[in-house]
Amino acid sequence: MKTKQIILFASGSGSNVENIANYFKSRKDVTISCVLTNKSDAKVIERCNRLGINALFFNRQAFSKSDFILKMLQSLHPDLIVLAGFLWKMPEAITSAFPNKIVNIHPALLPKYGGKGMYGMHVHTAVKENNEKETGITIHYVNANYDEGAIIEQAKTVIESNDTVENIASKVHQLEYEYFPKVIDAILLKQ
Repeated sequence: MKTKQIILFASGSGSNVENIANYFKSRKDVTISCVLTNKSDAKVIERCNRLGINALFFNRQAFSKSDFILKMLQSLHPDLIVLAGFLWKMPEAITSAFPNKIVNIHPALLPKYGGKGMYGMHVHTAVKENNEKETGITIHYVNANYDEGAIIEQAKTVIESNDTVENIASKVHQLEYEYFPKVIDAILLKQ
């Protein structure tokens, strides 16, 4: 059986990267080729060092003003590209080269609270301010527009009236950790 190759993109601490790595750690049929980050000081780099995963920092020039990252991705032949807390919009050249091969996790129930600037605590604050009764996660394919690709799966959690923004964030993180690796696994099985 051919080993499935995953490439992860992350911008922050990398907790989802570590969760995904741990999920597939004992699997011989799935490997994380590398983790790419757009922040040279991102904590995800430290996690990758600890986990023994290749990590690479890139700047905006390499990502969207040249075809450097596109060519690198093509040379690695990933079965799936996973955005695990990655904040930049994917260039159309990359989304076109990898149709239905790029997935993202969004910390809200799309189409609500999606789009440019809607990430992390910005989302949870907006959810709280609008007195939503529930929130959750959306795992979706990535296309040329922020948070508009086809939805693969959503999971919900109830918001209590006394929940703080931090409580909401924690509930959403738990959903991310529970569902994201399983959905990635299911997508790889279908290929």
